[in-house]
Amino acid sequence: MADVKPFQCIRPKREVAGRIAALPYDVYNREEAKKEIQIEPLSFLRIDRPETQFEDSVDTYDDRVYDMARELLEGMIADGSFVTETKECYYIYELIMNGRSQTGLVACASIDDYIHNVIKKHENTRENKEVDRIRHVDTCNAQTGPIFLAYRSREEINQIIDEVKQGEALYDFQLSDGIIHHVWVIKEEDKVREIRNAFNGVKSIYIADGHHRAASAVKVGLKRREANPGFLGKEEFNYFLSVLFPEDQLMIMPYNRVIKDLNGNRLSEFIEKVKVHFEVTHLGKQPYAPEDKGCFGMYTAGSWYKLTAHEDIRKNADPVEALDVSILQNYILSNILDIKDPRTDKRIDFIGGIRGLSELEKRANEDMEIAFSMYPTGITELFAVSDAGKLMPPKSTWFEPKLRSGLFIHKLS
Repeated sequence: MADVKPFQCIRPKREVAGRIAALPYDVYNREEAKKEIQIEPLSFLRIDRPETQFEDSVDTYDDRVYDMARELLEGMIADGSFVTETKECYYIYELIMNGRSQTGLVACASIDDYIHNVIKKHENTRENKEVDRIRHVDTCNAQTGPIFLAYRSREEINQIIDEVKQGEALYDFQLSDGIIHHVWVIKEEDKVREIRNAFNGVKSIYIADGHHRAASAVKVGLKRREANPGFLGKEEFNYFLSVLFPEDQLMIMPYNRVIKDLNGNRLSEFIEKVKVHFEVTHLGKQPYAPEDKGCFGMYTAGSWYKLTAHEDIRKNADPVEALDVSILQNYILSNILDIKDPRTDKRIDFIGGIRGLSELEKRANEDMEIAFSMYPTGITELFAVSDAGKLMPPKSTWFEPKLRSGLFIHKLS
């Protein structure tokens, strides 16, 4: 059963919350992060990407960079930009994008639940990507970017959240991208107790986004256990910062693909090969976003096509092989275009659905030759893959809106 606990949060004071809140650190490269901080000097990117405080000649992973993150965080606590909650609380975090609301619970999840697969993964992680966040969390003695978790909806939790949302929000602001952010605090002891007890009945929680941050947080916790052999299991380093969403709140957008070339095929030859496993419909200039599983849009040489996988392919019972990203990879990208490993092949690029079909056309007309629009992977598909103990292909899901960093900070001691 899941251990999801309240925590004593460090958070921005109300007047500056909207200025501090920042997109996740891995959305930007170093140059982009510097520009964002020039626009908004209070942005939490200063702390999440502390290399921006140095000349480019200073390596991103220099010890001074992580020390700077700690100094900046401690400085903002000292000057009152951040306040510390007086007791352990849960928080409700609502994001509204294009009129659609998505509400989750901010809490701390257990590293033991991660280790024992109560918190389930669907991606492998790479050690080199973990090391940076391990050092950041360990040096700051704090987790600053929440892990995006999902669970099967429970009415008793929903009722409490709906009730609290009727009251005054702790934060209420809209950022330049148009996304509205609301936060409420749950500090009443009876509600806190009811929520924690309700999660005790949750058998599985799923990482929706943030596999590397989760793995890093767990490794910091294990490192601290080694340094404290008498640990009791209730210390803060045994938990990691999370926002947990019931599955019916989430929206997954497609993760589209663009390819550099047709692998030596003429277009007519390529289409004939595609027809072996797909029905191909020429649509001309009309852009096509798939409306059903097993359907794909394809844009090349100024024209759009609808591809519909044959029924025997669409009915594959394996939870991974049945994914649209797997169908495209197995029957077109690998079989025809010779892209065997999309993680490393330089001929493929991935474009989040938030960018729209026009971005696919732009890329295929400029530096690429062919683009594919996808039907989004469903949250139930993600659950099924995780429950089967399998891994999803790379770039299978694109979650929007993105959780902001800097609104909730979890100190490890």
